[in-house]
Amino acid sequence: MGALFVAPAAAYIGIFHLFPVVYGLYLSFTRYSPLDRGGPQLIGIDNYVDLLSDADFHKSVRVTVQFVAEVLPFAVAIALGLALLANRSMRGIGLFRAGLFLPRIVPLAAVSLIWLWLYSPDGWFNHLLGQVGLDPRNWLLDEGTALHAVAGMRVWKALGGNMVLFLAGLQAIPRTLYEAATVDGANSWQRFRYVTLPGLRPVTTYIVILNIVYLAQSFAEIFILTGGGPLRSTTTTNFLIYEEAFQNNRFGSASAMAFVLFALIFAFSFMILRRMGSNR
Repeated sequence: MGALFVAPAAAYIGIFHLFPVVYGLYLSFTRYSPLDRGGPQLIGIDNYVDLLSDADFHKSVRVTVQFVAEVLPFAVAIALGLALLANRSMRGIGLFRAGLFLPRIVPLAAVSLIWLWLYSPDGWFNHLLGQVGLDPRNWLLDEGTALHAVAGMRVWKALGGNMVLFLAGLQAIPRTLYEAATVDGANSWQRFRYVTLPGLRPVTTYIVILNIVYLAQSFAEIFILTGGGPLRSTTTTNFLIYEEAFQNNRFGSASAMAFVLFALIFAFSFMILRRMGSNR
């Protein structure tokens, strides 16, 4: 009877989650185009070997790492500051928290379209530059600013979810620890450093890893804001996988890229988990 009740959920996971992963791994060892009537052709590890000399793939990895490095510190630090503000007891705090969380529930595609207008020649950011006497900029068409512009949008999008997680962590820290620190003469900074930050370590580790996983797979914002340009300055690995599969019709090579990206994300996440988990 137990197996009967589990069967629908197990079938769903097997068909829609496990099977695509296994089939994708198989495709990574093949040469396959959906336009080819012959089906996938096994070629061994050639797709992975080709990636070693693929300049576009190497650049996409560098762009992905830079994108994560630009977004992650601000998305974590600012969210922590907002959580500290939202953790106070004051009138209207519920509305304040809801306003901070609102960007989290707005679809990424909708947010990207809004920021596409903000970055446009007639958008709000260029309007602010004009107010201080500066010339407007092509934020998304300039190789030197395009990735930074997308990163700025992604920081704003990530704040709400990170803030809620930090807020839950703050409320889980026993108040008695703060009272004991106050009795021992600790000031506000010392209470934050020796009570709040250690108490938030598990939540912080989770937030950092979760953000790395999401940011390293960025696609929608790149697709809408820049299309990978200019001069591939915003072509992340996930966007390159999309181009390889659905524009170049090389599913085998795209699958190999996807599994290499998975390995990189896993390696970075594991190192951060080990490092942050060991600093106790």
